Amino acid sequence: MISALSALLVFQLAGEVLARSLSLPIPGPVIGMLMLFVALVLRGGPGEELQTTSQNLLQHLSLLFVPAGTGIMVHLHRVSDEWLPLLVSLLVSTLATLIVTALVMKLCQRHPAATGETP
Repeated sequence: MISALSALLVFQLAGEVLARSLSLPIPGPVIGMLMLFVALVLRGGPGEELQTTSQNLLQHLSLLFVPAGTGIMVHLHRVSDEWLPLLVSLLVSTLATLIVTALVMKLCQRHPAATGETP
């Protein structure tokens, strides 16, 4: 478990270093996640230890929302001052997510491998 957590943190750190050194507008952890994805694709998938560790982290994912909820409560006055931009961004991002998900699903359904058919 320690080596799998270390690997996850190394990719996050590498992404953060890359984002800051190149002044990229993308968060470092997102870049690290993309780098991890590429590494896993090249490797042929995650190993058993990484898969187990990831499942354990996902089981406790709700705990990671505690700091965000606390931050909202601490800065509730800012939320009340800027409720309109927050609402608009939430609505736009939710709509964009739904549209992209629907388009990807449609694309996946058209692909012959998704239905098990041979071309």
